[in-house]
Parts: sequence; structure tokens; C-alpha cells
Amino acid sequence: MIILNKIISFYYREYKLNLSGFQDILTNIVFFFVSIFIFIFSIGPEKEKISILGIGIVWTLLLLSSTLSLRKFYQDDFENGNLLIMHLNGFSFGSIAILKTFSHFLFVQIPFLISIPIASVLLNIANDKLMYLFASFALGSFILSCLGSISSSMNLMNQRNFLLGSIIVMIFSVPIIIFSVGIINMEENFNSLISILFGILLIVFAINPWASGFCLKLSIENN
Repeated sequence: MIILNKIISFYYREYKLNLSGFQDILTNIVFFFVSIFIFIFSIGPEKEKISILGIGIVWTLLLLSSTLSLRKFYQDDFENGNLLIMHLNGFSFGSIAILKTFSHFLFVQIPFLISIPIASVLLNIANDKLMYLFASFALGSFILSCLGSISSSMNLMNQRNFLLGSIIVMIFSVPIIIFSVGIINMEENFNSLISILFGILLIVFAINPWASGFCLKLSIENN
């Protein structure tokens, strides 16, 4: 019961922090939609061409938009000492990584999930593909959060180059985008592709607390 209360307190704190920093989330959403309009203007007014490229555009922009928030994944809590306080409060570094990953998914990825129907209208994506887009993004975005946790924790040991974490996420996100777009464009292979994506999620989720926790521990010890 004590652990549950600590977890509730943790997410209540995360909720207040994200609410006070709502402009950052709003900036990510605005970047997402402005980029969509840029793609539309660059491709031209042909609806068929936009519809064909729409899924790839959405996933590319979702990836780029989510990487904008990676710097604050752990950085603020590291600089103000909250990571150490959470550890002294009874959370292992691996547990902190898991809790922060779920927090990133809830407060960063879910707003993008809500924005997908509007994006699908702008990009002329068929309604029958919308369900597949939701399914692929629900799994793929959580994988991105796990990868973001790992890269952001590594960034704490590399204060000079914050772009390195974003590059790592983008490189390892290539298979996610391939299978996610495949789920939408090849409905007959939905079950097999969703199983592969779910398998990737389990692997990355298992690696995340170990890798992120190790980097957090080293960062705090060397600070």
C-alpha cells in the first residue's frame, strides 16, 4: 500500500509538472500540424498522392515531434535533484525509468494519439485505415517512449551533445516505422505484423529499466 501511494504521488507530481509546462506539449502538437501543412503544400493538391503518402508522413512527423520532448525526459529532474530524491524515497533507478516511461507515454504520446483523426482528415487517409493507424501508434509510440528513456538517460552523461539521443532514437525507430506502416498498408498481414511490433515492444521494455537505470545511476554518482 505504501508503494502504491508513492506511485500515485509520483504521477500526481508528473501531472502538475506537465500541466504547468503545457506550452511544451502544445508546441509539439503545433509543430506536428504545421509540418503536415508544409508536406501538403510541397506535394501539391492531388488528393490521391497525398492519400498514398499520408501514412508515412504521419509516422515520420510523429517520430520527429516526439523527439522534441526527449531532452526533458530526465534532464529537469536530474538538474534539480529530484532523481536522487526519488531514489532515496525507495524507488530503484530501474523503477524510476519505468515510471518516467509511462509518464512520457501518457503526457506526450497520448496527445498525438488524439490528434491523429484530425491529421487523417488533412492527409485524406481513408477511415478504414484509421483503426490500423491507432493500433500501430498505440504500440509504436510506447516503443518510442522506451527508446527515448534510454537515449535521454545516456544524454545525462553527455551534456555537450543532446542531439545524440535523438539520433539514437531515430535510428532504432526505423524498424518500428516499417512494421507500423506495413500494418496499415497490408491489412491481410495485420495479425503477423502486430505480433512482430508487440514482440519489439516487449524486448525494448525489458531492456529499458536495465539500460536507463544503469545510466541514471552513473550520472548521479558522477555528478
